[in-house]
Amino acid sequence: MELTHSDIKAAVERVAGRVRPITVAPADDRNRWLALEFLQHTGSFKARGALNFLLTHRENGTLPDAGVTIASGGNAGLACAWAARSEGVRATVFLPATAPKVKVDRLRSYGAEVTLIGTQYADALAASREFAATTGALLSHAYDNPLIAAGAGTLMEEIHQCIPDLDTVVVAVGGGGLFAGVATAAAHYGVQTIAVEPTRCRALNASIEAGRLVDVEIDSIAADSLGARRATELALHAAQHYDVTSVLVDDADIIAARRAVWEDRRLVVEYGAATALAALHGGDNPPPFRSEPDEKVCVVVCGANTDPADLTT
Repeated sequence: MELTHSDIKAAVERVAGRVRPITVAPADDRNRWLALEFLQHTGSFKARGALNFLLTHRENGTLPDAGVTIASGGNAGLACAWAARSEGVRATVFLPATAPKVKVDRLRSYGAEVTLIGTQYADALAASREFAATTGALLSHAYDNPLIAAGAGTLMEEIHQCIPDLDTVVVAVGGGGLFAGVATAAAHYGVQTIAVEPTRCRALNASIEAGRLVDVEIDSIAADSLGARRATELALHAAQHYDVTSVLVDDADIIAARRAVWEDRRLVVEYGAATALAALHGGDNPPPFRSEPDEKVCVVVCGANTDPADLTT
């Protein structure tokens, strides 16, 4: 399975005017920027892929009356429900019972039918597949679909327009939909991609080491966003064929990066977004990615569906 830059350009045309353009803000260093994608509809980049997925199926006449169903740790479900509502389509979302209440409440506010099941993403995925098989609903996926990844890749197209001489983009990785889309677009423009994962949530990193897709144990504070047991073929292909460096960050450093961006900028981001920030800022440990003095770097701050209560105490 392969994602092409043409797929991403098609997604750009499809979602144009329907997603919020990326906001790029300078960081403290003059050669570093933050891509504030948490300002996107539903609070994360996932809206891009969800909309591209539904619009493509509507164009192709493959959107059933039973609507769409998806399993999600939260953000993909929010995006699917938002896109479905905008298209007048029924959405049924399955989440682990561990999903943050803030995400469950927002899902219901978008009109989705919500079922909490099991304790991990894999449990919700099995339930959504069964629902699709029995009802005829269109089965979407949080990240393992070329249309989803292509939609996510539109983010990198916009970053390139804002910073045409960018050298490096830093992005958090869960199952790899965002990473695959960003890395594919970045490679087209000669930009290297830094793929960041929690040390105890390293599906892509482990697959790169093994040279094939492998399952990993999930035990990270960022698991609600990045807790995929296995990366996608799209992600592994991108990691193996493009200019990609995989780095790991500890949970303590993710927590420190999340608090730092709150204290420095009053930005409330989720742990998945803070994972990318931790690659440059570290915390208790030296940062695993050190850019060159003249290297132009942009960090994708991908989501903010989180409870800010622990930041204000």
